[in-house]
Amino acid sequence: MIRAVLFVLFFGIGAASLSSAILCEDLAQYYQNKQLLTAAQESLDRLRSLNTEYDVLLEKWQQDPNLVAKRIARATLGPAAVPEPQDPNTAYPRATAQLLAAARRVLDEDAGQSSAGQSEPVMPEWLVRCRKRPSRITLFACGVVLILTSFVCFRPEKESQK
Repeated sequence: MIRAVLFVLFFGIGAASLSSAILCEDLAQYYQNKQLLTAAQESLDRLRSLNTEYDVLLEKWQQDPNLVAKRIARATLGPAAVPEPQDPNTAYPRATAQLLAAARRVLDEDAGQSSAGQSEPVMPEWLVRCRKRPSRITLFACGVVLILTSFVCFRPEKESQK
């Protein structure tokens, strides 16, 4: 009974080691494709959101063709030409150079953090280590040794004939 348990244990660990060494690149490709698919899905969601926003703006523009002119008149012509806001729902920010510089720094930090987060691999640490050639060769050799050990040392005993 113990021989059978040891055979299964050694053979199972050896087979897992051997198969992970062989399939390491395929698993890495799977995780990279998974990351690319996630990025593409996020991009697609952003595009859908933009399409929805543009559809709403186009619908408003079809209802009132002067909507664009009313909203950008103050920005285009300046506050002297159009002293009062034409549309009560339009925000007219009064930004100084210091406020704009601070906002730019915050946006640059956010962009740096998000790009750093996306460059990190989604692969598990064991797979990153397994992709290195010396580790993969060692893993393969250990798997072969464990499988051979399980067959040589824990094989069923031949029944003696009397």
